[in-house]
Amino acid sequence: MPNRRQFLQSSALMGAVAIASNAINRPALALSAAPGIITSKKMRPQIPYGVASGDVTGAGDAVIWSRCDRPGRMIVEYAGDESFRNAKRIVGPAALESTDYTARICLSDLPSDREIFYRVSFQDLVDTNVFSEPVAGRFRSAPGSNKDVYFAWSADTAGQGWGINSDWGGMKMYETIRKLKPDFFIHCGDYIYADSPISSEVRLNDGTIWRNLTTPETSKVAETIQEFRGNYIYNLLDENMRRFNAEVPQVVQWDDHETLDNWYPTEMLLSDDRYKVKSVALLAARAKQAFLEYTPINLLRSDRERIYRSFSYGPYLDVFILDTRSYRGPNSTNRQAEPSEETAFFGNAQLNWLKHKLRNSKATWKVISNDLPIGVTIPAGRSIFENMANGDGPPLGRELEMAELLRSLKQDNVKNVVWLTADIHCASAHYYNPNKAVFQDFNPFWEFVSGPIQASNFTPQKLDNTFGPEIKFRCPNGSDIYNLPPTEGQQFCGTVKIDGYNQVMTVKQYNLAGEEIYSLDLPPEI
Repeated sequence: MPNRRQFLQSSALMGAVAIASNAINRPALALSAAPGIITSKKMRPQIPYGVASGDVTGAGDAVIWSRCDRPGRMIVEYAGDESFRNAKRIVGPAALESTDYTARICLSDLPSDREIFYRVSFQDLVDTNVFSEPVAGRFRSAPGSNKDVYFAWSADTAGQGWGINSDWGGMKMYETIRKLKPDFFIHCGDYIYADSPISSEVRLNDGTIWRNLTTPETSKVAETIQEFRGNYIYNLLDENMRRFNAEVPQVVQWDDHETLDNWYPTEMLLSDDRYKVKSVALLAARAKQAFLEYTPINLLRSDRERIYRSFSYGPYLDVFILDTRSYRGPNSTNRQAEPSEETAFFGNAQLNWLKHKLRNSKATWKVISNDLPIGVTIPAGRSIFENMANGDGPPLGRELEMAELLRSLKQDNVKNVVWLTADIHCASAHYYNPNKAVFQDFNPFWEFVSGPIQASNFTPQKLDNTFGPEIKFRCPNGSDIYNLPPTEGQQFCGTVKIDGYNQVMTVKQYNLAGEEIYSLDLPPEI
């Protein structure tokens, strides 16, 4: 239970959230009541956690997300200028208990390469004459042609018990990324840490105290649907994240900590006393529902639980978002010589989908967002592996799927494939060189790693030589500067710029202070 200080701090912050969500420190965004909306002296519905946009595509689509504090109908107005002249208005779905009062509207037929201003309000479903104050956001639609593309990626929010420390300034990395002004942001997973409780105080090595905002839902491992939801709500208490969400559209995927560390679907938690729910399949189902409710993902009509997807962002870029959690076999020694259900990592359906999509892509660059680096060995116990990498040697176990994918890309002459990933809490660049690999039937490619956003930085794991990865850059790069709190500044994000004239891809890495620490130009292969 929170002590008196924590209770007062939490109560004060929750009271401020409703005010902050209407302003988001965004004086340039119009927040006045929308034309035609009837107001009342009654208590209006509130939008306590702001707004967010996501999955902005070259097809002219974009998702607008928000949450009401009660049953309400979502309404979105959007226009090409802040005055909302000639605004379009969409009356959307009801936000009900079944979705924890979250709702989303998919905009379509948006003009290309335009700043889109939007505002969200909710109609009270008890008294339909009462509406919330609108909350505003903005995003840029995808380019049509000959325009630069600029986006960012990172991962890992509120890990290892490093939550919202208001005295320090909250989750500062979100503000660092916002100031870079990317067209969109890829969150590569660990959007929350459902298995990592947040305590009120953490003593740092220098003797000072890190003070976290705490909530009941984040005080223990998440098991119920409300506890999983509470972890997403916790992150939204941070004003940096809310301000970021209102300005930068997201593309989200998940990794393990949205459920629990290193999980796979058939796992049973028989020896983990923290959990009363022992079935990971049940935990993962609740975790996925909360993930889909609280992120601005465009739910596919054909499969509303499917996370892997792809989209075009102008003529020079196609993005492929993977899911290496939902379809994997059990963590094991990972040394099987033949493919089977136990060696699944992507799973057959996702693997075949990815090969087909890459083969048919017309974009100059194909960016694959994966939640785990390809060649990094990540132990999950003694001689048990969490990742596909399982040590030096030929492809075995989960590596068999990657070998099949890389071979098919070479056979189909698919060019300019770049992998973006996270999970290992550092910034690095890996060049996969078939001349240095045991398995050599593939074309060379780059993989870039970034993160964390708000977590400890990790000691690097070993790379195996199956696909020949070479470390071209790593930060930090010293044995004495790992497993540090966010106060040490070892938080990272990466950016990608594709030049609209010559299609050169420039990849950069930044630290928490917004300082550029790495840059590489990749000319497209013709």
